[in-house]
Amino acid sequence: MTVRVGVIGAGWIGKEHIQRLTHTVTGAQVTAVTDIDPARAAEAAEPVGARVLPDGAAVVAADDVDAVLVTSWGPTHAEHVLNAIAAGKPVFCEKPLATTAEDCLKIVEAERAHGRRLVQVGFMRRYDVGYRQLKQVIDSGRIGEPLIVHCAHRNPTVPESYTSEMASLDTAVHEVDVLRWLLDDEIVSTQVITPRATSKRFAHLKDPQIILFETAKGVRIDLEVFVNCRYGYDIQCETVGEEGLVRLPDPAAVGVRTAGQHSTEVLTDWVGRFRDAFDTEFREWIAGIAAGQEPTGPSAWDGYAATVITAATVEALESGTVVATEIEPRPAFYGGTA
Repeated sequence: MTVRVGVIGAGWIGKEHIQRLTHTVTGAQVTAVTDIDPARAAEAAEPVGARVLPDGAAVVAADDVDAVLVTSWGPTHAEHVLNAIAAGKPVFCEKPLATTAEDCLKIVEAERAHGRRLVQVGFMRRYDVGYRQLKQVIDSGRIGEPLIVHCAHRNPTVPESYTSEMASLDTAVHEVDVLRWLLDDEIVSTQVITPRATSKRFAHLKDPQIILFETAKGVRIDLEVFVNCRYGYDIQCETVGEEGLVRLPDPAAVGVRTAGQHSTEVLTDWVGRFRDAFDTEFREWIAGIAAGQEPTGPSAWDGYAATVITAATVEALESGTVVATEIEPRPAFYGGTA
């Protein structure tokens, strides 16, 4: 079957996903698009033969929409996801699932009441080949029980609109999700340390930041967030276990020897680094819908946990203290015991 997708939000990432669903993913067709800017919606819809609809509610209700993709402004996500659940339609929501824990829990309760998983949250790192290899090694027990994880998330630069809080809410959120998944463990506390600031930042920004997480099983995680590193887009992750360690591989690149130097390219943006992961993410989402299966990717509960943890990390940044995340017990519906 062809899965007909309605897209809510035609900004940069929405347009990227429309093209991905049209030209890269088999078995998908974008049939409806909406955006707060009708001209932008038309610009995204016309090349793929989709209709422009007036708002998100119209997209969810459309007869020619089997599944919904939410790529609108973050504070609108909860409304659109709840509408999709009420309509019984699968919904893929780019992060954040919602901007408050309360709205996330409304989504969780609505999905539980529906009785079947419909929601997937757009944390693409779970679909990256390197991260999947990390997961296989950790789950196999080859390095023993994990003890420590060292991570870095570096961007060459950020615009002046980027704030210190966004280091948690927009940047570290990806590590939050992928580390919970890699370790099969929950983050229970967070702390932020601000070392000497780089002179390359805008004056209002605290950069770099070092975020320290502790999990329920006692694993300690240190995450360097450095968004003005200048040299490139660089994602690192190393898990140290009782009997060895496993490290995320760098993207494949040729080695060049010239002028007395040996060099390899460093990518400069997240689009190039995770393009294949995005493609795999959407291929698996569409294939699951076509097969009548529940989504297997990051769940509404994962979206809730990420929102709670990043909010606690912002509090830790502002207070200078260790902050407990205080995540609710995971319901059995999402693989927990509550």
